[in-house]
Amino acid sequence: MTAKSRKPHILIIYTGGTIGMIENPDTHSLEPFDFTHLIDNVPKIKMLDYDIDNIQFDPPIDSSDMSHVHWVEIARHIEENFDRFDGFVVLHGTDTMAYTASALSFMLENLHKPVIITGSQLPIGEVRTDGEENLITALQIAAATNANGDPMVQEVAILFEDYLWRGNRSTKMSADKFNAFKSNNYPSLAKIGLGIHFDEDALWRVQAKRPLNVQYGIDTAVMFIDLNPGITESTLRHQLATPGIKGIVLKTFGAGNAPTAQWFTNAIREAVEKGIVILNVTQCVNGGVDARRYMTGNLLADTGVISGHDITCEAAITKMMYLFGLGLAPKDVEQYLSRSICGEVTI
Repeated sequence: MTAKSRKPHILIIYTGGTIGMIENPDTHSLEPFDFTHLIDNVPKIKMLDYDIDNIQFDPPIDSSDMSHVHWVEIARHIEENFDRFDGFVVLHGTDTMAYTASALSFMLENLHKPVIITGSQLPIGEVRTDGEENLITALQIAAATNANGDPMVQEVAILFEDYLWRGNRSTKMSADKFNAFKSNNYPSLAKIGLGIHFDEDALWRVQAKRPLNVQYGIDTAVMFIDLNPGITESTLRHQLATPGIKGIVLKTFGAGNAPTAQWFTNAIREAVEKGIVILNVTQCVNGGVDARRYMTGNLLADTGVISGHDITCEAAITKMMYLFGLGLAPKDVEQYLSRSICGEVTI
């Protein structure tokens, strides 16, 4: 059998979430879907003519319970099966999907095959579900190749309804719309209509193809601090003094602005001098941090806070976890936060 005639071999990794629910015909209640009977319950998959295998979390989890331990489990399944499959589809709940997509994009170093994460807003067992369409489209994208026969997608991406987004650029934008995700600062990788139309200029490509290298070390000694009008010195200092904390994603106003009160800048500067890495990201869904645009952001930059540019909050926190998990010193973490590793930020 030639490479061109061989059926695409796709692995589905089911972690849990809404997509994996189906109605029990006897009780009429929603129960976890048994993906060993995938073809029986989603017969349209037969039309794809793919070889499809699956791995299921036991038990499946709600994505609100997703943690770095589960990221490691997903990554291990991909590493152990990497040479046997052409692509991977991860089925996941929507609430923390962007965190998982971001984390995997850093953990799966030298990735050159598709890892497509999808889910649904309605269970696959519902009559009017988005789950069936999302699953089938994700499988098609995982199997897609370019003119050279290479995988069209060679990165971690989120497929939801009408768009394919870079995983580490994505954010959940809606709790009740089928188009639940968006990448506000980076174009879609593909648009889904009557066909799947890829934007090849937007797709990530590694400079040189190397063996997959999975980094399992994830350090969770990081946190968010959200600024709000009226934040007090005692509140800020209490957060900055969190025991064992190594890194903080500081969610600021507008283009990276923060209070100009002396107590505020003193508290931030003291934390940086103690070796805590602080990354400045905007609370806005569009745009990014321009630390030198306004005096307020300028003062913050002078304390040693790193600009997050247009990185998402999900990518910022998981990138910190990954970098500290490598055992890097704070200064080295700061350097890597100031550059793009796998297309997560525009510098």
